[in-house]
Amino acid sequence: MCRRIAHLDMDAFYASVELLRYPELRKLPVVIGGRSDNQPVVLKDGNRHFTRLRDYAGRGVITTATYEARVFGVSSGMGLMKAAQLAPNAILLPADFQAYRHYSRLFKAAVADIAPQIEDCGIDEIYIDLTTLPGDVLAIAQRIKQAVWESTGLSCSIGVAPNKLLSKICSDLEKPDGLTLMGLADIPARIWPLPAKKINGIGPKLNQKLAALGITTIAELARADAGHLRIHFGQGYSRWLKEVSHGVDERPVITNAEPKSISRETTFERNLHARHDRPVLSEIFTALCKDLAKDLQRRGYTARTIGIKLRYEDFRTITRDITLSFPAGDAAAIRRAAEECLRRVPLKRKLRLLGVRASSLSTSGISQSASEMRQGELSLLV
Repeated sequence: MCRRIAHLDMDAFYASVELLRYPELRKLPVVIGGRSDNQPVVLKDGNRHFTRLRDYAGRGVITTATYEARVFGVSSGMGLMKAAQLAPNAILLPADFQAYRHYSRLFKAAVADIAPQIEDCGIDEIYIDLTTLPGDVLAIAQRIKQAVWESTGLSCSIGVAPNKLLSKICSDLEKPDGLTLMGLADIPARIWPLPAKKINGIGPKLNQKLAALGITTIAELARADAGHLRIHFGQGYSRWLKEVSHGVDERPVITNAEPKSISRETTFERNLHARHDRPVLSEIFTALCKDLAKDLQRRGYTARTIGIKLRYEDFRTITRDITLSFPAGDAAAIRRAAEECLRRVPLKRKLRLLGVRASSLSTSGISQSASEMRQGELSLLV
């Protein structure tokens, strides 16, 4: 049986959720990101005053933006200060992840009522195996789009193809509110003309290396000499490049995938020094550990390995981790283990990012409590 795999991607998800709250911003350039103190202010006449991107000062980055803002060249991950140069009059809103998680649960539940074979691959995207569902695949996809709209008031784009690789590419072809169906016979006309970076797995560095070899489109990759690719990328990687360029992908839709790790991290508005900014860093560090503990408890996991991630002011990034004798799940235990990791890194330079990670996850429910850990206040930031 020919597989029918759908990739559903919510359209500008975070921004679209915000537009439900602030409908007066529809059709305007809106950027999501930055500090929580950029909340709109209600004026005496009942209207709302919104922060403009030109008024922003700090180190924040864009979480997402409306399509009206993207035409100015702003994109996710871009620094807000740089974005302000491109779209100074864009509206700036802070991210509200509690609201985004709420709408994520709503749209996934709506899809599951129609097509329960779902692989959750992010807050705003899923793969759906439609292979065994009876009926016309176009009608099923349209039903799914309508169900998402009725449950959330938000639009989504869906690509349906014989595998996950092609369906993810398809879901991006007709955004927003798109619906694209594709078969293997359509690959030469619809896939090969696209940039090589459209293939999920070809990131900026690989794309740059391919471009240096004169390969900029998927068609050029498909026609590239296998031996030439092998010289530059090795046996396994070159084989994968040839397969994906021809639309080959045998990965199943995994409906019960377990996470390998869960993490929380934050980029500071300004560089912070371990000594001079000790109170601020200590508060951030504790909050990250608490948030990570809540994530673990909400999903029913404990962790045997706790790690930290630091990024210095020169963008050099280092990680450290520690394996515990007993699984940890509460905030104090996570904080204590993360502190041990921090003892093993130099803290003389300013930091721009701090993160805490839990891995080696289990659902045993046996957690090491704070009393079982070595007691003491946070000492590494003094």
